[in-house]
Amino acid sequence: MCRIVRTTKRAGHETVEIDYAVTSVPRDQANAAQLLAWWRGHWGIENRSHYVRDVTLDEDACRIRKGDAPQNLAALRNAIVSTLRLEGHANIAQALRACTWKTQQLLTKLGIVKK
Repeated sequence: MCRIVRTTKRAGHETVEIDYAVTSVPRDQANAAQLLAWWRGHWGIENRSHYVRDVTLDEDACRIRKGDAPQNLAALRNAIVSTLRLEGHANIAQALRACTWKTQQLLTKLGIVKK
């Protein structure tokens, strides 16, 4: 078991958050630094993938729920985010704004349509 304490300061207001985690890894195989690295790695995935899909692409608000459409749209969203990251974009929202009028070009890069 481990405890992680985070102190953040925003607009002059300090907050302290405490999280606990349970692991099956024996103490002799992972020290505090290793557990922290794993914890941060998990949240790195959350922030780079799920947050982008949920917030930037507004996936949770999507009302398409029948048949294969939800899975197809999720695959398309993942392909778009991956393509933008491979092109070196760190800020997906900014990249999407820059690509707004380039839909044909983006679909061509994904191999969905031909030139």
